[in-house]
Amino acid sequence: MKKLTLLFIAFIAILSFTACTEDDDFTFTAKPDPDGIAFMNQTANTYTLRAPNTDNLAERFVWNEVDFGVQTPVNYELQGAGKEAFSNYSVLGDVTENNLAVTVGDMLELANEAGLDNDPETDAPNSGNIYFRVRAYVGTDAANVVEQTSDILSVSVTLPESSEGIELKRELYLVGDATAAGWNNNNNNTPIFRDGENDDIYYFDGRFAGGDGVEGFKLLESLGNWQPQWGINDGIATSSAILDDDPQAFPVADDAYYSFTIDVADGTYSFESINVTDAPTYMSIGIIGDATPGAWDADTDMTQSTFNPHIWYATNFVLTDGEFKFRANDAWDNNWGNASEALSGKAGLGSSDNMPAIPGTYNIWFNDLDGRYILIPQISE
Repeated sequence: MKKLTLLFIAFIAILSFTACTEDDDFTFTAKPDPDGIAFMNQTANTYTLRAPNTDNLAERFVWNEVDFGVQTPVNYELQGAGKEAFSNYSVLGDVTENNLAVTVGDMLELANEAGLDNDPETDAPNSGNIYFRVRAYVGTDAANVVEQTSDILSVSVTLPESSEGIELKRELYLVGDATAAGWNNNNNNTPIFRDGENDDIYYFDGRFAGGDGVEGFKLLESLGNWQPQWGINDGIATSSAILDDDPQAFPVADDAYYSFTIDVADGTYSFESINVTDAPTYMSIGIIGDATPGAWDADTDMTQSTFNPHIWYATNFVLTDGEFKFRANDAWDNNWGNASEALSGKAGLGSSDNMPAIPGTYNIWFNDLDGRYILIPQISE
């Protein structure tokens, strides 16, 4: 009986060993996904690339998940190239998620490889295309890697040519259903007014159309591009470049006038209702001075916002060497000026000072509630 028991135990051990051996030899065979891999995000018509914005988020590329039929994570490699042939390319990231953020700096490097630059003195173009593709793969041993690669995505970019004497600074434009532009990123969006001395602080006193069902507003750094965008996250003002995701909109409770201030350096902001019932509404406001087409003889009328009668603007306005001021109703009864040559600041009502002009072409915005103005250089592209 003892011999039979020992034989039975030995038989079970052999079966167990054989089963373990067979389990160890069992392998999964990876095979391409019949649905392939493709980009899913909608890109902008063109991306404006400026060196001061190197660290800003330009685009978040998104693609579909790939199923190779194996129980192992799939890796995704986002590649960029200056030439469509992809004979030379850069790996912008290798992730297991199906998305990856690309910065302005990443795109500038690819634009350089494409032979683009922003120097008006060279023959090189300042606009053209750069290219992206994504590779999905499993396996680490080159002989056993199974992979699929997407079609090549062509992206249009522009490097604005700098003009001597004009400094390009960060602009912030209003967008959202509480603003004049709505949720349109290129609809003559109203800029907010940068401080004349601190480039990180911005102001805006004006109407926001809040109320039930209104999401609010965000801030964009360049017209026509959703990235970078500024909003809030956990009560702090922040941008998509910082979050690696889109922030929430600033909420607006009522259709009313508010004073909005934001410091983008430390993420602080204030948003408080203001009473403007005693503020005058002007029939016209113009730009006058020897730096303007009418010199000191006649002002050039600005356009009044239909959304907010206290906001005025002039597009592609040419300033020459000289000075300028703002004045209302084609008369000197109400005029604004200061002695600063900054591209933005606060002009004083009734001030005897004139603003020195930096020659160039600008979009000029003026707020008659607080005298703030901003000159946005329009560089030929």
